Amino acid sequence: MSHFFFDNKTTIVDQAIEGMIRTAPNQQLARLNTDPSLRVVVRQDWDKSQVAIISGGGSGHEPMHLGFVGQGMLTAAVCGDIFASPGVEAILTAILSVTGKAGCLLVVKNYTGDRLNFGLAAEKARALGYDVEIILVQDDISLPDNPQPRGLAGTIWAHKVAGYYAQQGASLAEIVTRTQKMLASVSTIGVALSACHLPDSDDTQRIPEGKSELGMGIHGEHGVATLDTQNSREIAKQLADTLLKHIGEDDNLLLMINNLGGLSSLELSLACQEILHTPLGDRISYLQGPATLVSALDMKGLSLTVLPLDDQLLTAIEAPVNVAGWLPITACQTMQWQEAPALPSAELGTPSQNPHIEKVIKSICQALIDNEEPLNKLDSQVGDGDTGSTLATGARFILNALTEQQLPLNEPQALLRWFGEKITTPMGGSGGVLLSLLFSAAAVAYQESGDLATSLLAGLQKMKDYGGAEQGDRTMIDALQPAFEAMQAGKNGTQISQAATLGAESTKNMEKANAGRSSYLNAESLKGHSDPGAWAVSQVFERISQYL
Repeated sequence: MSHFFFDNKTTIVDQAIEGMIRTAPNQQLARLNTDPSLRVVVRQDWDKSQVAIISGGGSGHEPMHLGFVGQGMLTAAVCGDIFASPGVEAILTAILSVTGKAGCLLVVKNYTGDRLNFGLAAEKARALGYDVEIILVQDDISLPDNPQPRGLAGTIWAHKVAGYYAQQGASLAEIVTRTQKMLASVSTIGVALSACHLPDSDDTQRIPEGKSELGMGIHGEHGVATLDTQNSREIAKQLADTLLKHIGEDDNLLLMINNLGGLSSLELSLACQEILHTPLGDRISYLQGPATLVSALDMKGLSLTVLPLDDQLLTAIEAPVNVAGWLPITACQTMQWQEAPALPSAELGTPSQNPHIEKVIKSICQALIDNEEPLNKLDSQVGDGDTGSTLATGARFILNALTEQQLPLNEPQALLRWFGEKITTPMGGSGGVLLSLLFSAAAVAYQESGDLATSLLAGLQKMKDYGGAEQGDRTMIDALQPAFEAMQAGKNGTQISQAATLGAESTKNMEKANAGRSSYLNAESLKGHSDPGAWAVSQVFERISQYL
């Protein structure tokens, strides 16, 4: 099964570059018109009077690197194939295109391919008389004894600091010194629940179900440890503990929460909350993210990057830029609460007794409870399989209220209002709200008409107005409306029950549902099945026909 959205595998990167250039907010990016295999994106507003900042690497880490080209950050980005370093020719072309007398700095993630290609391109440029320096980003702390730590999300902070000082007119030597000093304090650790998917790759999942991998690389490389959990709190604690051991006593930290590509916004916000509740969170002064800043295609995971701040670094990182991918840092906030106004309490009447009404209500509730499983089974064929449970839950709630003598049984208007106010408490989703609308509107109508059937029809109209369904749309209305109309016409209990049953039976032959969950199904799936809500109504009226 494919997990990758593309047209032609061989043109993915080129098409993506064009898409990013055409949608760049700064409108100052261009791809160099050279050999098609050389993918170099540059600032069109560059005049070579300042030190050029160039970075690059394999594609698949978007918005890095192209997303950070622009005023205040990169001068040029060199893009390789997915997870593959760009070649020497492409890098050298970038250097020659944007480097003037002030020189150029290459910001390179510490991977073998990148070191070799950028290194050789730098040597060739120097041989041509260009002043070129290289900085290696090595912020990965997943393997403390690794002689060659990988360059991860900390790379974009190197882009930012180097780009800031270049814009201030600093010399190449000063930019190198300041950026290297910053990078020496940057630490990154990542975790993933699943690896990324390459174009045309199979669906093999390396990480066992229910587990996560600590320190997985941004190209899908194996991590350093498999954690026996996918629990957000436990993972946040593990990440925070690892970072705290590495950074020592530093406070006033900047924390980047970086989406590796596959986490939803909801999951990222949850991760942020969990991390800020660890001891690490007490030392965070500024945040960047949560956001996708350095991705690994669709890897379902995140990385945390921390940097101890001083005034100079804070100035450099807070300085405004004109690039697509950068997200400004924000001061870490405490949780804020604001008092909400109390909702007005409805006047639900004084509890009272009426043996006849009590029998009717008990019969209705028992009919719904007795048919819980059949209703769920019917709903599983045309919906999501919970209609029976939802109605039975409401019925049990009402029976309990009867037992505790909470209902104003001898006041029809108050009783309708009680149902309208209380029924949403046990019944979630749209079903409870629709019934609440029906009973609430019926209570208002009863004050004027004094007639139960007329009031119920008025309530049903409100249900239709807000719910969007009409008779014939394959919902409970197909049984409720004929039953209420029969009541209004003075029919006896048997005739009212028959009207509800015929309405429910009619839904079997309706080719399309125009409302509710069934509206997402085709005619073949619905054929021969009653609407669960309508069927439930018919069972209720059959049970109470003797009292009507």
